[in-house]
Amino acid sequence: MKVSTKIEGDRCVVTVQEDRIDAVVALAFKDAMRRNTVGSGAMVILNLAQVQFIDSSGLGAIVATMKHLAPDRQLVLAGLSAPVERVFTLTRMDSVFQLFATLDDALAVHHA
Repeated sequence: MKVSTKIEGDRCVVTVQEDRIDAVVALAFKDAMRRNTVGSGAMVILNLAQVQFIDSSGLGAIVATMKHLAPDRQLVLAGLSAPVERVFTLTRMDSVFQLFATLDDALAVHHA
């Protein structure tokens, strides 16, 4: 699972550099998120702009990441493609996570 991480003040931006988060990569995704958020600030922004498909295993991996970060750190999601956003809406996970259309939108709201 390819991800990149950038620290911006008290924010950690993790960008998924894959087009899918599914059962095949869910465990690798969780491991990558744990490694890349060690010692991060209070806000973790997960940039999903490149992700075009997510299944229930991928959704579960994102929820597991949120639980791993809590209670000290918050996870917000940015850059969801239409198919990925649809999964969050259909599963009502859009009421659990803060969703932003773009990374810039998330950064503007969660400024350091």
